[in-house]
Amino acid sequence: MENLNYGGLEEEYTAYDKAEIVILPVPYDGTSTWIKGADKGPDALLEASANMELYDIETDSEVYRKGIATVEPVSEASSPEAMSQEVERRVDAILKDKKFPVILGGEHSVSIGAFRAFAKHFDKFSVLQLDAHSDMRSEYEGSTHNHACVMARAKEVATIAQVGIRSSAIEEKENIMPDRIFYAHDLHDAKEGSNWMYMVSQKLHDNVYITIDLDVFDPAIMPSTGTPEPDGLYYREVLNFLKLINERHNIIGMDVVELCPNESNKAPDFLASKLIYQILSMKYNNQ
Repeated sequence: MENLNYGGLEEEYTAYDKAEIVILPVPYDGTSTWIKGADKGPDALLEASANMELYDIETDSEVYRKGIATVEPVSEASSPEAMSQEVERRVDAILKDKKFPVILGGEHSVSIGAFRAFAKHFDKFSVLQLDAHSDMRSEYEGSTHNHACVMARAKEVATIAQVGIRSSAIEEKENIMPDRIFYAHDLHDAKEGSNWMYMVSQKLHDNVYITIDLDVFDPAIMPSTGTPEPDGLYYREVLNFLKLINERHNIIGMDVVELCPNESNKAPDFLASKLIYQILSMKYNNQ
């Protein structure tokens, strides 16, 4: 990876000791099953982030002043299991230092280690998944740490809620919890004024970890993913939902995964970087 820092910040705002927020890149793409390139996602996101305005209009704030340190990436691992162990170790260290971790994937298997690190620090917490895919296989292609198994691993350590799902394999049905999955077609079909966002919130503990697979968004605005699925969610819809979650819960950490950058279209890279900044702006403005 290049030597990039999130937001292209001046040195006074990137020192680890003073920063409240820590960006951990995990450029791993070992289990992707279609379009490769998610290992290039962290660099692309960081590069795009340097082109954001650092003043957030909606919250009238500049969250970067809290300090955002971008640390050394998790290095290439020999297996998804080894990668997960290293992510767990790194996130655990960030939490011990009382900082807010933001993990940049890489493909979705990078989240497993983060879930397990948070389980060491929180007796009760929820994992809120925004994703096109349910990721509920017990194992896939010989591994329990494949990207297709992420939420099966999440529910071993936390309560879960799944939002935006529109693709699932028949063998996942035995692991899916029908009262905790919110399919995209149901969200689209909901009448204006529907309370689906509150319904999701009611499934969550006070402390919430957010895992965002960028393919939750419709390919019209997010084509740069490993497995784009039609009929996805849109930016304002997702942002309004996360505003409500932020108001009703304590967001304890997050990851953004599955950016598979396309050199000829930088817009998805910028969307991913801006999404992170707006979530951080909401969280710290709320405090």
